[in-house]
Amino acid sequence: MGFLDHSTNNIILDAVLTDLGRQFLARNDGSFSISKFALGDDEVDYSIIKKFGRTVGKEKIEKNTPVFEALTNQAYALKYRALSSPDPNLVRLPGLTFSATGITGEVVTLGLQGTTTDRERQITITQQITGEASVPVGMVDTAFEIQMNNNFLEVSQPSDEQPENIDGQGRAFYAVDAADSETAAGGGRLVFSLRAKAISDAQFTVFGTSTNKNLIKTSVLVRGLSSGAVKEFEVQINKNE
Repeated sequence: MGFLDHSTNNIILDAVLTDLGRQFLARNDGSFSISKFALGDDEVDYSIIKKFGRTVGKEKIEKNTPVFEALTNQAYALKYRALSSPDPNLVRLPGLTFSATGITGEVVTLGLQGTTTDRERQITITQQITGEASVPVGMVDTAFEIQMNNNFLEVSQPSDEQPENIDGQGRAFYAVDAADSETAAGGGRLVFSLRAKAISDAQFTVFGTSTNKNLIKTSVLVRGLSSGAVKEFEVQINKNE
């Protein structure tokens, strides 16, 4: 990663193709088509506004914030997407909460030696908002993106779900519709089952933790496609359980 030169007032547009974009371009079958764009504020430190006030803080951010170079790895680029809303009075954004069957906390444990229940967990992601009676209409998530390491994990339910893409780092991207039932606040709800794949001894040797080569730690990220809200949780896969 690098920073663009911010020493002048020149407007610089730095555009690159991601690994996925190059894959589509290489097919030469018309599948490469840019139809949308998104903006993000990954570089912005909003505590500057809190410290100096809106007017001075805005000026400091505009003049002093470094701008990242464009990244070819879509898993790291544009982590914090800017949103637009039809509601001019919007002051709060919804967030995502997590729960899973058979566990407490936010660490999902899976085993390879036990029953199907041990190898698979049902995950529920619910959209909630604090300080408001309901989620704004334009922010209700009707679909979600799920990202996970394709070497170790897969979505088993809904049964017809397949990754829309697997990037060069082996990260799988699923697009799953929200459940029919909404939350009490009128937000979206995602229910899916997460299953551990067959993992070889060699993979445990390479990817196991430094203190326990029978345990692999990885993560799953869920993003609401309307709200942009993100929830990430840890998954532990135990070879001997």
